[in-house]
Amino acid sequence: MALYEFFPNYIWNLSVAIAVASGAELGEIVDMCEPIKRAADEGADAGTPQFMKQWAMKAATLSELASEDLERGRKFSAAEKLRRACLYYTTAERMQSATSPEKAKTFAKAQDAFKKYIEYSGENCERVEIPYKGAVMPALFTRAEGVEGEAPCVLFTNGLDSNKELLFWSWLPHALAKRGISTLCVDQPGTGETLRLHNLPATPFAEEWATPCYEYLASRDDVDADRIGVSGISLGGHFAARAAAYEPRFASGAVWGANHNWHEVQIGRLDREGENPVPHYWKHVYWVFGADNKEDFFKKVEGMNMNGHMDKIKMPFLITHGQNDRQINVKYAHQAFEQMTNSVKPELKIFTPREGGIEHVGADNMSYGRDYIADWFVDTLGGRLG
Repeated sequence: MALYEFFPNYIWNLSVAIAVASGAELGEIVDMCEPIKRAADEGADAGTPQFMKQWAMKAATLSELASEDLERGRKFSAAEKLRRACLYYTTAERMQSATSPEKAKTFAKAQDAFKKYIEYSGENCERVEIPYKGAVMPALFTRAEGVEGEAPCVLFTNGLDSNKELLFWSWLPHALAKRGISTLCVDQPGTGETLRLHNLPATPFAEEWATPCYEYLASRDDVDADRIGVSGISLGGHFAARAAAYEPRFASGAVWGANHNWHEVQIGRLDREGENPVPHYWKHVYWVFGADNKEDFFKKVEGMNMNGHMDKIKMPFLITHGQNDRQINVKYAHQAFEQMTNSVKPELKIFTPREGGIEHVGADNMSYGRDYIADWFVDTLGGRLG
């Protein structure tokens, strides 16, 4: 199994794959991508304004169609169109430089569409805000199904360029809910609303914000404080591991992609080693970490390295990785697992071509990682497997 490659560059293909996995309609993908095939030849960075134009146009059309549904009282139909409108606005915004004049407007449209989608659909999704450093970290809480009273819960963290809505559409919260486990998808510092609206940059030291998230969950009367797990996707593989190492109250952990030494990966990217996840890569990472330049950035990310920290993880901990990950070499998954010497239940799962999920965080097929991680949390936090 391999990544579907519509364009001549990995970055644009990754965005399409993420959108498909998140619930895009194939016909709409074709409508948006066919007109910009030539723009892709200009390079992953240069063609992004055309990418924005096509994807935002489709999202605007879906929003108009949703309004027509609402005029007839058809809220469920409107919600479905608004869901895809949010996804396409989000994909368009994600592809733009941090300095793009349309970036903030497009993000606002995506957020508005998501809010209406949840309202009209009745989806199992509650928006919450967690106080942090004089601001808030917005998050989405998905409640365990078929559980009365307290249920186990998983804190689910973003990668470098995702947001809580894309976490929600990884469908892991839905898989966990079906198994009797709640989920909190959080825009931690450096991602989503927390970066864009509250100007809180990323930090290597995830326990600084993971502890407030844990304490928020532990305070809820529908969450069992002794059965709270932590997970992360892509760069969230660093954050979840770091949180597990330095916030021992988490009962279990799992990463969807090992990011064991991201600092080293960045040094390699200076020499064009590995694929980038987004266009305008260096502008993006400077923005995420609140850095002024290359020197400032590399100073801020020195701590993005779990060497010397994995042995502090005592809880059950799962590392998953794709065999053909073109962004983060599979060797980092093996390094992380070998150093996790004190976990009471360590596990390493490498996804192979036999099953799929071999690309970065399973962008070629996310179903295998989603189910494997959901079942892991049932095994270690409680719940049901069927």
